[in-house]
Amino acid sequence: MAAMGGGGGKDGGGGMAAQAGRLGVVASVAFNLAALAFYLRRRYFGGDDAAAARKKAEAEVAPSSGKPPVTKDSIINLDHGDPMMYEAFWRGGAGERATIVIPGWQTMSYFSDVGSLCWFLEPGLEREVRRLHRLVGNAVADGYHVLVGTGSTQLFQAALYALSPPGPSAPMNVVSPAPYYSSYPAVTDFLKSGLYRWAGDAKMFDGDTYVELVCSPSNPDGGIREAVLKSGDGVAVHDLAYYWPQYTPITSAAAHDIMLFTVSKCTGHAGTRLGWALVKDRAVAQKMSKFIELNTIGVSKDSQLRAAKILKAITDGYDRAAGAAAAGDDDDDSSGRLFHFARRKMVSRWAKLRAAVAASGIFTLPDELPGHCTFANETVSAYPPFAWLRCGKEGVDDLEGYLRERKIISRGGGKFGADGRVVRISMLDTDEAFAIFVDRLAAMN
Repeated sequence: MAAMGGGGGKDGGGGMAAQAGRLGVVASVAFNLAALAFYLRRRYFGGDDAAAARKKAEAEVAPSSGKPPVTKDSIINLDHGDPMMYEAFWRGGAGERATIVIPGWQTMSYFSDVGSLCWFLEPGLEREVRRLHRLVGNAVADGYHVLVGTGSTQLFQAALYALSPPGPSAPMNVVSPAPYYSSYPAVTDFLKSGLYRWAGDAKMFDGDTYVELVCSPSNPDGGIREAVLKSGDGVAVHDLAYYWPQYTPITSAAAHDIMLFTVSKCTGHAGTRLGWALVKDRAVAQKMSKFIELNTIGVSKDSQLRAAKILKAITDGYDRAAGAAAAGDDDDDSSGRLFHFARRKMVSRWAKLRAAVAASGIFTLPDELPGHCTFANETVSAYPPFAWLRCGKEGVDDLEGYLRERKIISRGGGKFGADGRVVRISMLDTDEAFAIFVDRLAAMN
């Protein structure tokens, strides 16, 4: 210390003063920066700590839907099955666990697994798909090929391509029992392909060569379906988009030749545009994969990585709940259990809808369909994602138009191969839109 301080009397004292001055400046700057940060926190986040401030900021972010907020005077559009009901679940703690960051260098290659039959399928997504089906028990995944598509619509088109006969021949007939999903005819005939064509109601079909589309639970009426046609050279494609425990009892693990699923109706992430197929026959799976390769050169890896993280968050949530139960914690917290959250929502909404129908007196709905659910391990009723609403009022032959005059947009029965006195109503929109809808419905008489 003496050696360091004895370099020069006055000069040493001046150096120490200068150093002290610099330290004072630094301290002053640090204090001012801290004060500025404190002010900004107070100004924009009300003095909350960092985590609470971030949470508050996130809560103020606009909803993920591009639709405007609804008011009592708004037109309520329930034509589409836009699954905004799920947003509340993912804005909670589950959303943190499903968040993914993709570095700029990741997912650059076309290829995910060059040695796989479906070379553009991310291994992590395949793993989580199989894991989720084992959890829910709604489909057999072991022994099946997993394919990924841009929504189940692309996989539906891929299945038609794969099942069409080779060589010059008449187009394959595509049928489905009425009321059938309204997009089946449009998607089948959109490209005017010489390989296949829409042939209408399966119950009215008389032929030997066909693809039967079996949507179960049914869109639009929620009924459980089996293949209608049993003879000839036909094959069935099972659309199981709604075979999840929030909508219907899981009575057994489906094990059909071709089964289609979609992220949108399972988790609510319609904008991710992702579906998957479980395909038993390798040759059919190869042809379906080839169609997707030629159609879009695979499927977005970014969407696949996000979907894999979402599916993992769902399964992990149930694993945590099972671990807590095993440890003696009986808390029925469903913050991490998607199917429990969605099931409670559907039960509540269907109760309100049935009350509104009863109050009106001019509408009817299909009867409830109870069954033993292996996932819930109890007998439960079906609460479909769509309501098949019929009107018995004299003079109302166009229910879609009747509701439109009252600012409710629905999808008319004619688009499903049914009559005009029935419409399909989405049960999956926001709480605000659904509340206005049931209030208006109850006032009609």
